[in-house]
Amino acid sequence: MEREFLDSLTKPEKTVLKHDWPFWAHSGQLPPDGDWNIWLFMGGRGAGKTRAGAEWIRAQVASGCRRIGLVAPTLNDAREVMIGGPSGLARIGLEEERPRFESSRRRLIWPNGAEGYVFSAEDPDSLRGPQFDTAWADEFAAWSYPQATLDTLRMGLRLGTEPRLVITTTPRPIPALKTLAGQANVAITHARTEKNAGNLAAGFVAAMQASYGGSLLGRQELDGILIEDPDGALWTRKDIENACGGEAADPHRIIVAVDPPATGQVHADECGIIVAGASGEGRDRTAIILADRSFGPAKPAAWADAVAATYDGFEADCVVAESNQGGDMVAAVLKAARPGLPVKLVHASRGKRTRAEPVAALYAAGRVKHAGRFAALEDQMCAFGAPDTSIKSPDRVDALVWAVSELLLNRPGAPRLRRL
Repeated sequence: MEREFLDSLTKPEKTVLKHDWPFWAHSGQLPPDGDWNIWLFMGGRGAGKTRAGAEWIRAQVASGCRRIGLVAPTLNDAREVMIGGPSGLARIGLEEERPRFESSRRRLIWPNGAEGYVFSAEDPDSLRGPQFDTAWADEFAAWSYPQATLDTLRMGLRLGTEPRLVITTTPRPIPALKTLAGQANVAITHARTEKNAGNLAAGFVAAMQASYGGSLLGRQELDGILIEDPDGALWTRKDIENACGGEAADPHRIIVAVDPPATGQVHADECGIIVAGASGEGRDRTAIILADRSFGPAKPAAWADAVAATYDGFEADCVVAESNQGGDMVAAVLKAARPGLPVKLVHASRGKRTRAEPVAALYAAGRVKHAGRFAALEDQMCAFGAPDTSIKSPDRVDALVWAVSELLLNRPGAPRLRRL
């Protein structure tokens, strides 16, 4: 019946049907009915969130909106995903309706005169002043300053008769998203990854379900469910938010902590690489997490080069490396990458949770700060220790524990003069 219908259409009719979004969209991708100011679409990876947001903006432009705000985690994300990606604004709709992007002005221009302006959630103040009659906020849970950016964006939605905002995101249980989801003027739709399986690579959904189905990570990243802090986890989102609040003092000692992988095979663990500093003295001494450079899988030469580059880039005082996997070979690999690299080997004689508990207590006491947002590290921290988790090897957390332990729980090294 479907084939007969398509064959009966003329070529112009087929072109119109190809770009008729309500005909092709699944239920989670369509705006909900009712009176709302914000449409929050939470979906799994590949659930079609970008296309839903882009099609919403396309429809708003067609209905008369002329000033559009577009906010992404970074400017690069806006350009590569929201605008130029396969489901981006410049790639959907009839050719003659598509906007052009003026990168120098971070502006989209539609043929009918509508203008879209691009902003990064790394800079909430950039939204002060501009005003819009509609907006699209993408990957809200990955924003550096979600609450501040959203607040400023909403204050700029003051044009037209009914300014509305669509937010598309894979959920993470950050306070800003939980607060947003509980507000009366917010309409929520959900979509699991498998809902959009027809537009994904063959076997992708089955492979992801086999690896993560039913786990906390799978419920969040594949089912698009906003979950609370899991029972048994050592850290909570509140701990992380407190650590990210306020100014972090300039550290007088900096170390690079490394949790090296056992192998460099395709399915090997990541190499945990955390940069941390210490400031203050005595009971006032605090640790500052400066960077998360973890990556992998990686062969020994690759992660050793990354550690050496991180050490040089941060003008660190030493490298602290776990030696359980490789023993003295770890130090040899690191010093081969950077001759003269000061390496301190540490050996884990206790279980991961036992070693992490004192560090989690330091977070609760406010003695560990984060100099930025490290989403992958934060997610791993807030799942660490929970019985229902798919994290097979929490390498970022392991490196974090070694870093904070070295700075706050062990005897601190003497401060040194750092060049300006």
